[in-house]
Amino acid sequence: MNALLLAEAAEPQPPLIPHLDELVIGLIAFVIVFGFLAKKLLPNINKVLDERREAIEGGIEKAESAQVEAQSVLEQYKAQLAEARHEAARLRQEATEQGTAIIQEMKAEGQRQREEIIAAGHTQLAADRKAASAALRQDVGKLATDLASKLVGEALEDHARQSRTIDRFLDELEEKAEAVR
Repeated sequence: MNALLLAEAAEPQPPLIPHLDELVIGLIAFVIVFGFLAKKLLPNINKVLDERREAIEGGIEKAESAQVEAQSVLEQYKAQLAEARHEAARLRQEATEQGTAIIQEMKAEGQRQREEIIAAGHTQLAADRKAASAALRQDVGKLATDLASKLVGEALEDHARQSRTIDRFLDELEEKAEAVR
C-alpha cells in the first residue's frame, strides 16, 4: 500500500477523475442498490400505479355510466313533465267546460224558478182580485141596498132580491167598463 501511496504522490491525479478502485466499488454498490430497488421497490410502485390507473379508469367508467343514467332520468323527467302539463291542460279544459255547463244549468234553473214565481204571482193576483171583487160586491151590495132602502123608504130585506139586483147592477158596470177599454 505504501507503493501505491508513493505512486500517487509521484504522479498527481486530476481531481475530477476518480480512482479506479473507487469507481469499481461505487459501480458494485450501485448495482446492488439498483437490484434491491428493482426487486423490492419497483413492484410496489408498479402495483400502486396499476391500482391508481384502474381506479381512475373505473371512476371514468362509473362517471360515464352515471352520466348515461342521469341523461335517461332527465329524459324520463322531461316526459313526465310534458305529460303532467298535458294532464293539467286537460283538467283545466274539463273544469272550464263543467263550469260553463253549471252556469247554463243555473241559468235554466233560475229561469224556471222565475217563471214559477211569476205564475204563482199571477195566480195569487187573480185569487186576490176575485176575493177583492167578491168583498167589493158584498160591500157595494150592502151599501146599495141601504141607500135604496133610504130612497124608497122601505126595507129591502129579501136577500135573494138583493143579490139579484146587486149582481145585475155590477154586471152592467163591468160591461160598460169593458166597452170603454
